[in-house]
Amino acid sequence: MRQATSLGLLVVALLTSSCAEESVQPTGFLGQFDARRDLLLPQFDLKTDVDDVHSIAAVATMLADPRFAKVQYHAVAGAYGTQGGAYVPANDVLGLAFGERWSDAHADYEGALEKVASLVVATIHRGGRVWIADGGQSDFSAAVVRATASALPDADLKDRIHIVQHADWNEEVTTPADLSFVKDAASYHKIPDGNAEGNGTPGFRSDKAINWQQHVSDPRLRSLWEAAIATANTYNGAKDRYLNESIRNGGLDFSDTVETAWIFGFDHLDDGHDFFREFATHSP
Repeated sequence: MRQATSLGLLVVALLTSSCAEESVQPTGFLGQFDARRDLLLPQFDLKTDVDDVHSIAAVATMLADPRFAKVQYHAVAGAYGTQGGAYVPANDVLGLAFGERWSDAHADYEGALEKVASLVVATIHRGGRVWIADGGQSDFSAAVVRATASALPDADLKDRIHIVQHADWNEEVTTPADLSFVKDAASYHKIPDGNAEGNGTPGFRSDKAINWQQHVSDPRLRSLWEAAIATANTYNGAKDRYLNESIRNGGLDFSDTVETAWIFGFDHLDDGHDFFREFATHSP
């Protein structure tokens, strides 16, 4: 009887161990992102909604968290499509956010494309995947995928390049041929809109003020958020630009950050308050 009981306990222990191993995330992974070899490309259209400026600060806040220390990334500004309206110049904010790890597709499209495509090719060569957080439209992403396909004709880009989009409007003002191309040539993930809460992804747009200062103690990040808020307020609705009413009312809109949150496995957050509690308080 004692032997049977011992055998039963052993079986339970083995089953428990097996289940635990299945639930444990592979070493080096943050969500779907393999920090040992993958590349993050957060891309922002900055035309003509100033929400991108807040989103730049929010993505940089995530990347400043110690958990993201080994994440390889390169940001892109000016990744817009067919929409009209004026561009939002935010180079100072981009510099504070990403240092030299960003490209300006608005001022130098070909230079930005060459730089980003080279990073993508290098990532695929080392066995990694590329995660594009399309904070705007997919025109620039399509150009990157085409350049990569030309450089690596035998690569399985469906496996190696993942494009994440959250907004119907962004799709509507993407060049139709480019949108069709990225859906066919790469892995295209359409996730619920980050402008709303309770739909399966965080709602990172708030009509009311968020006390971000309570959580952001790092001087660099405080300077970044102050610059982002000032820049967004300056250009919001000015000179043929979209008027973001949430920002006009004193709220924050970093809805384009929802794709980055989804990639790294933080899509369970509810709203902007959750965001600052999760990331800002952990930043150095």
